[in-house]
Amino acid sequence: METELWKYLKNAEKPIVLYGMGNGADKIIAALESYGIAFDGVFASDGFVRNKIFHGHKIASYGELKQKFGDMIVLLCFGSERPEVIENVRRIAAEQELYAPEVPVIGGGLFTEEYYAYNKEDFDFVYSRLADDISRKTFINVIKYKISGKLDYLFDCEVKANEPYESFLSLSDSESFLDLGAYTGDTVLDFISRVNDYKKIIALEPDKKSFNKLLLNTAGLKNTVCVNMGVSDSCGKALFGMRGGRNSGTSGGNTEIEFTSVDGLLKEDKITYIKMDVEGEERKTILGAENTIKTQKPKMLVSCYHRTEDFITLPKAVLSIRDDYKIYMRHFSAIPAWDTNYYFI
Repeated sequence: METELWKYLKNAEKPIVLYGMGNGADKIIAALESYGIAFDGVFASDGFVRNKIFHGHKIASYGELKQKFGDMIVLLCFGSERPEVIENVRRIAAEQELYAPEVPVIGGGLFTEEYYAYNKEDFDFVYSRLADDISRKTFINVIKYKISGKLDYLFDCEVKANEPYESFLSLSDSESFLDLGAYTGDTVLDFISRVNDYKKIIALEPDKKSFNKLLLNTAGLKNTVCVNMGVSDSCGKALFGMRGGRNSGTSGGNTEIEFTSVDGLLKEDKITYIKMDVEGEERKTILGAENTIKTQKPKMLVSCYHRTEDFITLPKAVLSIRDDYKIYMRHFSAIPAWDTNYYFI
């Protein structure tokens, strides 16, 4: 297994600089401080350089810090799926030693060598249940990335958006689709594009701003119901962070909203395909879908990049309900290891 990034940085002699600001940088700075690691500067993309101070450092451009330090270690502190952003990261990585530290989107705990070793039996179990070579390669590569911070491991296991549908995820023209974390409707529209017909669509999105866009983007679709609720393991109310984007969630919530469980929502209603991208609530949502999973065995796409423990807790949760699922894993073009999914077929 790879050398852990935090241990490597502890003994690094080059200057360490951060690329990016905001929540991701705050988490990475907290991790650096916990290891007693100092950093020497912060830079932003050219369009975002401002005359501002971030954690005691004036925001600079890449060129300014390159001129000041020459060779340096760059820590990527944000995520993106945009090709032009990823290309710029690759350009910097060609000139400097660049890492993308893995910090959880939701929850605590770092993916360290110690964490991997302590849970190795669980990792080995999940690996043994993966259904094809691409899944096994993806599983190992993403773990190596999480420990080392080296983006090449992610680039090496990326697949195109169509690949799962060509390999194992077969959608019929009579699907009943449950979209959990429907955002602005992008995954509903993607589903529509992949089938000639369908029975029904139920789309849940708790963030009010995103939900309003979901309504607009799905207006006119037949047999489609949009619900402004969150999803977890039970029905009730909880605080939710309304941030109008994919990082909305229960962590740091400030607005009380209604939550439901899959079983509570569906009752005995039939569903054949579930997409689950619910900002760290995936395990609870699986447990709240126990009856649906047990009695109907729907195909499921489950995001597994929000919490440090997702790689092992999500498949174990599903298999505790039904042991006859085939499990696949795929990673799509995104940095850091966002857009990594389990598929239960």
